[in-house]
Amino acid sequence: MYFVTICTKNKFHYFGEIENGNLVLNEIGLIAHTYSAEIPQHFNHVSLDEFVIMPDHMHGIICIDEKREIDRSSLETLHATSKNTIIENEIDKTLHVTSLMQSDENQHFRNISPKPNSLSTIIRSFKSSVSKDSRKINPNFEWQSRFHDHIIRDVQSFDRIRNYIINNPANWGKGKM
Repeated sequence: MYFVTICTKNKFHYFGEIENGNLVLNEIGLIAHTYSAEIPQHFNHVSLDEFVIMPDHMHGIICIDEKREIDRSSLETLHATSKNTIIENEIDKTLHVTSLMQSDENQHFRNISPKPNSLSTIIRSFKSSVSKDSRKINPNFEWQSRFHDHIIRDVQSFDRIRNYIINNPANWGKGKM
């Protein structure tokens, strides 16, 4: 489980305001809230616990279950076939060399890109979706380039973080965690 915080650029209040200790989301805030809640629908190995959208950031507990069964229907099956003609072998060699060249060209990008189903991929997808629809309302909408995450290691930490998230709107302006 991860405690995640994602902030807007320059802590601008894109999502709404706190009024009398209550969160009042605007249209962009509702988009962020909806897309947060939908994360498990797009990543079958993810569930959410508490999350809250604040005026300039969001907090959430994201649970990644790496043991959850992967949908095998989308995976390709590799199999060997026997090929006896010289022409087929030459085509295979050409395709293999081309494949290796493309592989080398893209290796750098594969190394720096978030890995599939990782926390970074989940957050990147969420931020991208929110940004796309939010910019239709406010073309200046931006996130901070990164996000903060903390691995939740025990029940006491989980309870403390969960309570922090639940009480965050009421404690707005009273200090940091």
